[in-house]
Amino acid sequence: MTEASSSAQAATVLRLRWSLSSMRRKVWLVSGLVVLISLLGLVLSWLDPAIRAPLRPGLDFTGGTQIQLERRCDDACTELKAIQVSDVIRSLELPQEEGQPLPNLGAPRVQLLDGGQSLLLRLPTLSAAQGQAVIEAVEPVAGPFLSGGQSVDTIGPSLGKQLLRSSLISLLVAFSGIAAYISFRYDRRYAFLALVALAHDVAIVCGVFAWLGVVLQLEVDSLFAVSLLTIAGYSVNDTVVVFDRIRERSKDAADLPLSVQVDQAVSATLTRTLYTSGTTLLPLLALVFFGGATLYWFAIALALGVVVGSWSSIALAPSLLTLWDRSRD
Repeated sequence: MTEASSSAQAATVLRLRWSLSSMRRKVWLVSGLVVLISLLGLVLSWLDPAIRAPLRPGLDFTGGTQIQLERRCDDACTELKAIQVSDVIRSLELPQEEGQPLPNLGAPRVQLLDGGQSLLLRLPTLSAAQGQAVIEAVEPVAGPFLSGGQSVDTIGPSLGKQLLRSSLISLLVAFSGIAAYISFRYDRRYAFLALVALAHDVAIVCGVFAWLGVVLQLEVDSLFAVSLLTIAGYSVNDTVVVFDRIRERSKDAADLPLSVQVDQAVSATLTRTLYTSGTTLLPLLALVFFGGATLYWFAIALALGVVVGSWSSIALAPSLLTLWDRSRD
């Protein structure tokens, strides 16, 4: 068997293994529907009178007081509903601080964590005495509490706005740096498609958390901004690897149609991408199941970003590149 026939057979095997160009419309349909649903979630979140933003901002960005209480459970915690605690807080009369208006406790945020073992309260900014009054008021309903198991964090409104501004600036600078790098590293087609893949990944992750904010009242905090930065770097890294292999194929097999070059390049990097994504997901899943409430949603956001980023790198961005394949016209 000649070397040329061996190369032809290898190309055929690769194409049979992953013929992306023949499935590209299905890829676009899946990505388009998911992005559309994500954008709908962002719009609904913005129109929600209780949110008025694409994502429900957490204490880090709005300011306020967060109280976390650990319940004393012997064999199992007694059944408790968040509405019971909310009713107690709404009816509470806080001590007056001199020169300060009384905080409005009409809309407290109450969450039960770790199967009801922890109680998380998000309230307007309270003084130390007012925070203690809240703890004493909810103890007959939710207690007894573990001694030393109390955590009270207060962030002022001005600091919350500063954190929000800093997070937005860091995201903008990071995305601008990524855009500048890939524009310098690749030609305009590759740079544009890498940015499309990046926007696709970020939009889907934000959309999922927007829906969670509307349905489950989930708030995003500064850790969510960190997860978006991590997702952006991971997504671009995967896309660059695939594009590098496509560029190599365009040099080694310039006589082949672009769609065939893309199929071969994606097939060659498919195993590597799946292995990398799988090994990245393992520690994230460990955080989801064993990391506790603090890192739970952070790990969820990263895991979702890894899955979506892998999809856009091996399916969406390369399939969009075949639009420049004149042999398919």
